[in-house]
Amino acid sequence: MDPVRNPYAPGAGQRPPELAGRDRELQQFEVVLERVARGRPERSMVLTGLRGVGKTVLLNTFKSMAIQRLWGTGKIEARPEQSIRRPVAAALHMAIRELAPRHRAPDRIEEFLGVLKAFAMRDPAAAKGTSHWSPGIDVPASRGRADSGDLEIDLTELFVDAAGVATDLGVGIALFIDEMQDVQAPDISALCAACHELSQNGGPLIVVGAGLPHLPGVLSASKSYSERLFRYARIDRLDRDAADLALIAPAEREDVEFTAEALDALYEAADGYPYFVQAYGKVAWDLAPRSPITADDIKVSAPEAEEELAVGFFGSRYERATPAERDYMHAMAQLGDDPVPTADVADVLGRKPSSLSPARDSLIKKGLIYSAERGVIAFTVPHFGRFLRAQPL
Repeated sequence: MDPVRNPYAPGAGQRPPELAGRDRELQQFEVVLERVARGRPERSMVLTGLRGVGKTVLLNTFKSMAIQRLWGTGKIEARPEQSIRRPVAAALHMAIRELAPRHRAPDRIEEFLGVLKAFAMRDPAAAKGTSHWSPGIDVPASRGRADSGDLEIDLTELFVDAAGVATDLGVGIALFIDEMQDVQAPDISALCAACHELSQNGGPLIVVGAGLPHLPGVLSASKSYSERLFRYARIDRLDRDAADLALIAPAEREDVEFTAEALDALYEAADGYPYFVQAYGKVAWDLAPRSPITADDIKVSAPEAEEELAVGFFGSRYERATPAERDYMHAMAQLGDDPVPTADVADVLGRKPSSLSPARDSLIKKGLIYSAERGVIAFTVPHFGRFLRAQPL
């Protein structure tokens, strides 16, 4: 098989050649866009799921859908150690730049940019000597709006003003936040408060977040009303029909087929996880001598695909863990692939649960495990337990 024509794309956030099994989420977002366009109140949206299920792909697809409707858009990736003030400022700057050429009142745009610049520069956490950081906005910073230093106040005022610019054009603004669970607790609170204000006054600005399964809990701990503030969509593995379609449709466009037995073997190997579907499909294509791709081809290619996943998908995460953290994860893996009580992990290690709290908390911060519910933890990466059980202790 010609590797140049290989259609499969196992990459971080890289859109697969066939976005299978996500029609429900796409339709939900289409409804959000249409309702906002008609001036109807609508909640912001949050996608949750494990690593490798395609949250970032969906986020990028939503962004493209908004752009097609001539919305202003901006996107950030949250980081645990970073305030969202400057990234949000940069994202909204991008969104307003998309809208500015169509706005009939340049003064209105400049007025908002002045507020945006003041917001960006008013960072209480910035080191001395960096307070004059400029976000590349060639207008003077405004005074008295979105510059109090209190992020909740400032972000609310900024969002309301940005929504006002979008209202002038009869469109909306969408701010996309990837890895949303990594937004710092005070910033999450400020973000929820700003979205709450928008939901009350009907401003056409929405926040679309994506994060790990515990993200709803993070939001709820910040503001009790967050459960009603967002439309939640849990992204999971593909069912059999969708997983087959993700393989068959791109291959058919290249005049290549799979046997039914090959599809059986691929579904068993990938378990319906979109990243794995692409990874196994790519290697199977490269190693198959001809079409149709058979079960024997899968048997030959699967070990190579698993080796690539062991190094790139699993291994890179495992290497980030300290020896104590690795011991903790190995103990989790011994207990199986389902969420496990922290007390059981302590029993496996022969330790008191309290003594393991630093390792557990560090693994959560690194995004390797998450708290599925109080006292229960799970891996953020599918099949990670199986990978660990194959590693020497």
